[in-house]
Amino acid sequence: MGLLAWVMIALAIWHFTIWLPDRYWGGIVGALCGSLAGSIIVGVLINGFSIPGRHDTHLLTTVEGIPGALIGIAAIYALGVRAERADQARQHPAGI
Repeated sequence: MGLLAWVMIALAIWHFTIWLPDRYWGGIVGALCGSLAGSIIVGVLINGFSIPGRHDTHLLTTVEGIPGALIGIAAIYALGVRAERADQARQHPAGI
């Protein structure tokens, strides 16, 4: 149940990415994957490499997924910006 809570909060946060420029590596789907992966990884780390069960899941369990979702989205955005700059550098070399 903890995993479900992390995935649902990541999905909710991902919906706000429409307000940012689309520079995500892999587009909006890349942002979704980054949000989900970040939320799950950070949630598992916070809980000591375990997933809370049905009776251990509380409202705060969802809050544990928020930082991971934001970190995942930021990482995918940074990868997209980096790839965009590398593509521009290949198209317009500095010596020409």
